Amino acid sequence: MSYDTITFEIADNIARITLNRPDDANALTARMGMELFDAAVRCSTNRSVRAIVITGNGKMFCAGGDLKDMQDQGDGKDVHLTRLATDLHGTITRLAHLDAPVIMAVNGTAAGAGFSLALSGDYVIASDQAKFVAAYTASGLTPDGSSTHYLAKHVGLLRAKELLLTNRVLRADEACTWGMVNRVVAADALMEETDKLAATFAAGPTKAYGGVKQLLLTAYSDTLETQLDRETRSIAGMMDTHDGPHGLAAFLNKEKPRFKGE
Repeated sequence: MSYDTITFEIADNIARITLNRPDDANALTARMGMELFDAAVRCSTNRSVRAIVITGNGKMFCAGGDLKDMQDQGDGKDVHLTRLATDLHGTITRLAHLDAPVIMAVNGTAAGAGFSLALSGDYVIASDQAKFVAAYTASGLTPDGSSTHYLAKHVGLLRAKELLLTNRVLRADEACTWGMVNRVVAADALMEETDKLAATFAAGPTKAYGGVKQLLLTAYSDTLETQLDRETRSIAGMMDTHDGPHGLAAFLNKEKPRFKGE
């Protein structure tokens, strides 16, 4: 697929996806949904990908769904939203089940679907100029893009209701204090710091990262006994990888491990 609304590249074991509608606040269209899903599929089928970075081009991370695009659908708004949400949700689901950690580099305002997309990252690093706002109910809509799955887990149920019902805007430092962002950096240092983090992940034990991601997906839904069984099977399964035994041997020999992501 050729990309009109995003840029996508893979280099040095890092996939980079950039929302690329800067003149339209990187708002999500049906075309962007399809392109994001295509990029996510390509990440999931490329064994060289060991870290993923998602960011926006310009001043905004993503303003959410393109409301003008929705309005232009006339009586077909429900069909349009179904297609758009399905592609967006397919993207988020596929990224969640990848071994490679997904870094959200939030360069500016994240609103609506952009707010939700940012929350779905495994690590969220934000510019000190970034802002976060749910925005859905301001347009008479309910959330999509995984925010009803992740937000309460990050900030607690009452705060999640506050953000989704009142559309309170959080500055980057507030979002960090609330637990929605891992780290806030100066705007001009965002991509440099993101690249350093991505390189660290890309050199790490990718299968172990994937195991962590899968275990945490069920942290709030399974019983203690079920989660313990998952942990047993996961840690034992690491012995069938290259990096598990290699990491143990390196530690015992007081050597720096050289993980292959296998």
